[in-house]
Amino acid sequence: MIDTLASGAARDPALELPAMLEQELRAQPRAAGLRLLEAAHDNGLRMTARLRDFEVKDLLSLTQFFGFHTETFSLAVNFLDRFLSKMKVQPKHLGCVGLSCFYLAVKASEEERNVPLATDLIRISQYRFTVSDMMRMEKIILEKLCWKVKAVTTFQFLQLYHSFIHENLSCERRKYLNFERLETQLKACHCRIMFSKAKVNILKIQRKLNS
Repeated sequence: MIDTLASGAARDPALELPAMLEQELRAQPRAAGLRLLEAAHDNGLRMTARLRDFEVKDLLSLTQFFGFHTETFSLAVNFLDRFLSKMKVQPKHLGCVGLSCFYLAVKASEEERNVPLATDLIRISQYRFTVSDMMRMEKIILEKLCWKVKAVTTFQFLQLYHSFIHENLSCERRKYLNFERLETQLKACHCRIMFSKAKVNILKIQRKLNS
């Protein structure tokens, strides 16, 4: 059974933060695996950080095309990085891996009525693999993720800390804490593998909010 994201509960930072920090440790990419990607030479035969970043940018474009939530994009990146940090993926298979991670994130976090057909997703992405190829890849990814697609993402920390800080600011200062701007900056960070090596912790989010 797939362990999916919980939703709909009221957010209390004092209660939610400890659980998020604990879950964070279970859903981090392997730093050693990501370093191998950064060290790999771009010869067309091995996965590299540059190829990973290009794939994430494609996933961001799909997120924007379908109007999906930033949480969906953040979760898809988490799946992709966790998988790439464990498995040796050939560049020719990266598109299938990336789209499969994206589809898993969509099904885990978006409303069911908004989930597109796999055929439409492949067509819009202009890939040549089949739905069967993608379903097989989904199963492989789920096995490597131990069938757990519940992951604490950077976006969730951003939401939590923005809410907490916003409530404790004066009305005058609140107007300078623009969540949409922070959300845009977070998406840009996801497109760089260097940020995936860092833990999704509160200090980084606090620095972002205070910048």
